[in-house]
Amino acid sequence: MSAWLLPDHIADVLPSEARHIEELRRDLLDTARAYGYELVTPPLLEYLTSLLSGASQALNLQTFKLVDQLSGRSMGLRADTTPQVARIDAHLLNRRGVARLCYCGPVVHTRPASAHATREPMQFGAEIYGHAGAEADLEILELALDCLRSARLPAHTLDLADARIVSALLESEGVAPLGAEVKEAIHAALAAKDVPTLAGLVRGLTGLSAQARQGLLALPGLYGDAQVLDEAARVLPALPAVGQALAGLRWLARSLGGRTGVSVGFDLADLRGYGYYSGMRFAVYAAGVSDALLRGGRYDEVGAVFGRKRPAVGFSLDLKTLVGAVPARALRAAIRAPWPGDEPAATDLRAAIARLRAQGETVVCVLPGHESEVDEFHCDRELIDSGGTWGVRAIASQPHTV
Repeated sequence: MSAWLLPDHIADVLPSEARHIEELRRDLLDTARAYGYELVTPPLLEYLTSLLSGASQALNLQTFKLVDQLSGRSMGLRADTTPQVARIDAHLLNRRGVARLCYCGPVVHTRPASAHATREPMQFGAEIYGHAGAEADLEILELALDCLRSARLPAHTLDLADARIVSALLESEGVAPLGAEVKEAIHAALAAKDVPTLAGLVRGLTGLSAQARQGLLALPGLYGDAQVLDEAARVLPALPAVGQALAGLRWLARSLGGRTGVSVGFDLADLRGYGYYSGMRFAVYAAGVSDALLRGGRYDEVGAVFGRKRPAVGFSLDLKTLVGAVPARALRAAIRAPWPGDEPAATDLRAAIARLRAQGETVVCVLPGHESEVDEFHCDRELIDSGGTWGVRAIASQPHTV
């Protein structure tokens, strides 16, 4: 076995992909800034008592744990950034009004989310704290879609759901409070549309009415276009929370109507992701990507463990996954220049190169004997000496690959 072999689902990011990821990162952060979002950078690791406070079992299992050699306390590498941003909002910013925050950085998973996923995603996300109304839900959806547009993602599908529907069914009719493991098992069965397993789990819920039981078993089939909401209103119990959730989904879909390249659908059983969602949820799917490319929703309970429960809604995506779903970008145009050397006559050449770089140009100096070794830039111009004056001249066009 090679000494340089990396762990499964861990990989180096080589120049072409790294360039594309960095360009996407800048575009997404610029898009979030255009909406008024402020950038935060939480630490990659922190004490488990803070990192996993209130976290679901799924997030706990995804978190690498280690011992701090300075304090002897248990620490963890973050598997998701949202709890950290909630901590920042609650304890460091502590604003009374709305806080719009965004972030971009690595997270680490003990297991890959899917067969071909990385265990070290580059997570980008945006979140709104402090507004409980549907206006914040709509803004975060619009920002998510605009981020994907800035990334030049081809046609994609937005699926909407609402966690309140399942919660209302499970909490109706005086059902005894459910343990975390039972809830997660039900959520997993719903997400997988595993009706036999779901039926077995529901059968064990004492006090659950026949109507609520039928509603839970109907959820895996409630996915598709806007007609799904009509069917849901017909087959689900007429509970206030269910009615509010369906009305909210109708309003969001109507408000998002007309976006080019985006089809809006519904999947009322989609409860995948971490267990802190409390309201509207959404996921974006694109051709060539086996799982959701982006997930988000409302999670009003996320700050409660930090002593400051307030409304919150947001989304996140993995840039390493996104880069594989969008078209490759053209190489950056550059100017090829001769190596100045250390002769006194090279002073003017050095000055010309420095001047071009100060103007924002990329100037690649060709080292002696390596005239053709420029891979990640498209040298469409060259710096030449024209009668004692250094100037830029276009290079005759030649085929090159991206």
